[in-house]
Amino acid sequence: MLKWEYALLVRRRQAATNDIGWEVVFVWYGPDGSMVDVTLYGDTALAHLNRAGDQGWELVAMSEDPSLPGNNELHRYHLKRPKPAAPPPRQRMRVGGRQRRTVTG
Repeated sequence: MLKWEYALLVRRRQAATNDIGWEVVFVWYGPDGSMVDVTLYGDTALAHLNRAGDQGWELVAMSEDPSLPGNNELHRYHLKRPKPAAPPPRQRMRVGGRQRRTVTG
């Protein structure tokens, strides 16, 4: 049975921390619960989505939060990809029991 893993890319426009004005920040929420600022990997949502696509991610939905005041924007890009199959457990091979080695000197 095919299983999926999911991730979320969030694009946020917020007040700049070191300047007067606005900055766009991208944060990646991975399937393992990690949260990574990926702003340095690109300055547009398309750049980030193409990078995710190269890693096997597929865009399944996009949402926007209209409740934020003023010029703030918040976009969420929901992605999924097939979860890698777990390798089958290794089995030991037994051939009629253990053979003992003797050392002669």
